[in-house]
Amino acid sequence: MGKRTPFYELHAKANAKIVDFAGWDMPLHYGSQIQEHHQVRQHAGMFDVSHMGVVDLHGKESTAYLRHLLANDVNRLTQGKALYTCMLNEQGGVLDDLIVYKINPDFYRIVINAGTREKDLAWMKKQSANFDITLIERTDLAMLAIQGPEVKDKLPLFLSPSEVHEVQQLKPFHFAQNNDVFIARTGYTGEDGIEIIFPINQVESRWDALLNAGVLPCGLGARDTLRLEAGLNLYGSDMDETVTPLESNLAWTVALEPKDRIFIGRDALEKQSQAGMKFKLVGLVLEGAGIIRNHQRVMTESQGQGEVTSGGYSPTLEKSIALARVPVEISNHCRVVIRDKEVPALVVKPPFVRHGKKVF
Repeated sequence: MGKRTPFYELHAKANAKIVDFAGWDMPLHYGSQIQEHHQVRQHAGMFDVSHMGVVDLHGKESTAYLRHLLANDVNRLTQGKALYTCMLNEQGGVLDDLIVYKINPDFYRIVINAGTREKDLAWMKKQSANFDITLIERTDLAMLAIQGPEVKDKLPLFLSPSEVHEVQQLKPFHFAQNNDVFIARTGYTGEDGIEIIFPINQVESRWDALLNAGVLPCGLGARDTLRLEAGLNLYGSDMDETVTPLESNLAWTVALEPKDRIFIGRDALEKQSQAGMKFKLVGLVLEGAGIIRNHQRVMTESQGQGEVTSGGYSPTLEKSIALARVPVEISNHCRVVIRDKEVPALVVKPPFVRHGKKVF
């Protein structure tokens, strides 16, 4: 038996197919992964993301600590705003990608991935030795992602009037706090929506309110196809400790200015950039029959080989798509080796889908 979120019994009651995910017993789907995917693209769905780690950072040197720890620069943040970034090792490899929220200059909230939770916490504590800060893992909180084009209209059906007022004022990548409830306009699906963090004693009432509002539960399967269509990286597949943000389509998350900010991995990234990139992450759309899967080879005309990092079927586009790490000189077409056959594919810049519409 794996670790369980506070929603586990509700998943079981909803007849979820439970699978192991990074040591957690999590719902893969509640009957149909495809239907759950379309529910989010066309209406509204909710995901239990309580297996992710919520870490609160306190202290007068919190900002200085994060400017050393993270590749993006929290000095870009104003109070009430969120920042997506990578946390790197000394070689520039990605230890994790995460979101940091600035509550005030001495208080940040950080949400880390489930599969890297223990490793991240150990690294963060190790790097805190020279800073006057305190890290607190908030195991007393639960977290839901509520995503889809109908979420905004449904807010009054599952939030309190004061919470609705707060959320309606939010711009993307901003957040609000209402007593002990934390609501951010963020997500991992390519649709508009919110992520809400709250005390575990509210789990059942929040779940029931969402169900009554017509916001249906969705599992890991739909979450993966949604994020793939949105061109969003998955840690452990599209990037890990062996690759840098520069070769993972995440150069935009690295702040090299100002030049005097010394963050972990900076030297390695600068050397890689000066030497010239050999590989990059691109999108692939299969033009022949078959389904692209992780680790399949990508063949180019003369530039060498690449590898699929995330592949699968796109329910919105009704064809197979993928993210792949390929030679930087790749042309607009390539071939993917599927069952020993080379199937033609189009090379595109992610995302594949934005707000339910094809974008390539």
